[in-house]
Amino acid sequence: MFRIKSSKGFHITFENGYTVSVQFGPGNYCDNYDARIGIDEKKCGAEGSTTAECAVWGRDEDLIDYQETGDTVSPRMTTAEVLQLLNWAAEQL
Repeated sequence: MFRIKSSKGFHITFENGYTVSVQFGPGNYCDNYDARIGIDEKKCGAEGSTTAECAVWGRDEDLIDYQETGDTVSPRMTTAEVLQLLNWAAEQL
């Protein structure tokens, strides 16, 4: 399942029940962090970002510390890192 979230990112839920959130709008830990919330969403969406803020949770809806850093939000992930996260989530049992 795909969902657009707040005009600044998306969620993907896999058949195994894991969901990945990829956010790259104003206020998210990405290139667009300092953009104006509520004003610059369209601009950020059109111009994009080289990094994104990501989170993942399982079937139980508990957030997972994917990078084992002590934080469930992974800041400033590159496109390659986002792909790794998506593949990891899709492969969980």
